[in-house]
Amino acid sequence: MTDIPQEPAHEDDERPRTLGGQNRIRLIGLFFGVAFLAIAGQLTKLTLFPKLEEERPRIAQEDRLPRPDIIDRNGVLLATDVAVASLYADPSKIIDIDEAIELLTATVPDLDAKELRRKLTTSKRFAWLKRQVSPEERDAVYNLGIPGVSYVNERRRVYPQGHLGAHVVGYVDLDTKGIAGIEKYLDDQGALYTASLAEPEEHRTAPAQMSIDIRLQAALADELAKAMDKFKAIAGGGIVMNINTGEILGLVSLPDFNPNQENKNFSKDQQNKLTAGVYELGSVVKAVTFAMALDFGTASLTSSYDARFPLVIGSARINDFHAKRAVLTVPEIFTNSSNIGTAKMALDVGMERHQEFLRRVGLMERLQTELPESARPLLPKRWSKLATATAAFGHGFAVQPLQGAAVVAGLLNGGHLMTPTLLKRSEEDAMVMAQAVVKPETSEKLRYLFRLNASEGTASRADVIGYRVGGKTGTAEKVVAGRYSKDKRLTSFIGAFPMDKPKYLLLVMLDEPKPTPETYGFATSGWNAVPTAALIIERIAPMLGVEPVFTPEDLEKLAKLEKKKKG
Repeated sequence: MTDIPQEPAHEDDERPRTLGGQNRIRLIGLFFGVAFLAIAGQLTKLTLFPKLEEERPRIAQEDRLPRPDIIDRNGVLLATDVAVASLYADPSKIIDIDEAIELLTATVPDLDAKELRRKLTTSKRFAWLKRQVSPEERDAVYNLGIPGVSYVNERRRVYPQGHLGAHVVGYVDLDTKGIAGIEKYLDDQGALYTASLAEPEEHRTAPAQMSIDIRLQAALADELAKAMDKFKAIAGGGIVMNINTGEILGLVSLPDFNPNQENKNFSKDQQNKLTAGVYELGSVVKAVTFAMALDFGTASLTSSYDARFPLVIGSARINDFHAKRAVLTVPEIFTNSSNIGTAKMALDVGMERHQEFLRRVGLMERLQTELPESARPLLPKRWSKLATATAAFGHGFAVQPLQGAAVVAGLLNGGHLMTPTLLKRSEEDAMVMAQAVVKPETSEKLRYLFRLNASEGTASRADVIGYRVGGKTGTAEKVVAGRYSKDKRLTSFIGAFPMDKPKYLLLVMLDEPKPTPETYGFATSGWNAVPTAALIIERIAPMLGVEPVFTPEDLEKLAKLEKKKKG
């Protein structure tokens, strides 16, 4: 049998099989490529983008350094963190939502059933049930054994001193984020300071040390509260400051609040009036006017001004509360708190130089300290001859009390204006940042006037025997419905001690104090803010290490007081 010769296969006969193999290889490669990209994308998402809050609790903070404790200048604890538990649920794991709601509301009575149902039916993977619960509540819920309901450990900020220092320490939210006071400073503009406290190797943070002395804070708050009660004032405030360092040793604004309370919707009355509010402080502004006139040389301690008649500027008439109707020397203008004499001193300086001096001492700008609550001064809308005259004694010129205290401190300490601080600071560091605002001899003259006013002027009720107190009083009519009220006043006292070498400044404010039988129907500063200042100085001077020095006149006064007590 003869083999039939086969025709050789053509090259093209192999092409279909070759192309089919190549397509399969491409498809397999594409599949693995897509799978790789999907896995890589998911890994990238997990690495770079944290899950949403509803997918898991935002509690894994173990890697974060703890928030620094806050202590006073002597190491007394003002704020710290404690471990607490927070309840949460994964709704996708709850078998019977109705049963879970019934059990949870019975175990934790303050849980609202309607709100709880909303959370469990609208959240996919995570919902907070209650933050920062007690150990008893945590254990009770855990023992219910509800699938998908558990707890996580987090931190709660507590304030051992409660009300004391509330406005300066501030408070945080549930996630320990600073909301007010020094707590907010630590998270915001003070972030670099906070970072300097970190000790990563030890996984801890050194405490933030404030300038506050909690002992002084307690004495200040106590005496202000008593004064508010005695004179039926609607509010009160006080500041104690070291005038050589700018450190705030005590700052109290009443009414205050307790930062430990859960509901932190504080009222406007509870705001920090000493930094967040502005007031017409005649005691402060008059001191500034005297320093200005003495520094420019337009007045001296021997100068005199005619205060026999009201000062008339256009249709306005400037008068004195207790008019002497006499030609007064500069010391007499100061000790009698004459508006007429003070206004004439400012007019002699001149409108332009008056404004320049106010800018020099910082009263035309907002004071910025570690406290975020800071109000801008209210200045005359149009600076005129009348504005210069009235601003000289505080009318139409409102500043935050802390700013006024800082300016007066700079005028009394030799002329070195320092930005006040709530953090502990040395005198050397303070002087590096200080700005010279008046000549040393001007400061010396102002100290003389302050001491004179406490020994024989309107501030005589603040003259605590032995402590050489000096001060200036202020009584300002409050603006009500756009007009000055004759019945509503803000009284103030600003002073320092010991005046032979002043170190500590005290500001006292009372809002709408009422007259009492003891004050013979008067409600001006000399009858309420001034004696309150005396009580405060008596308590805090020994704490500050100020030793009393008694002159023969002081000993005679003490003998008379002792005799009066016995008789």
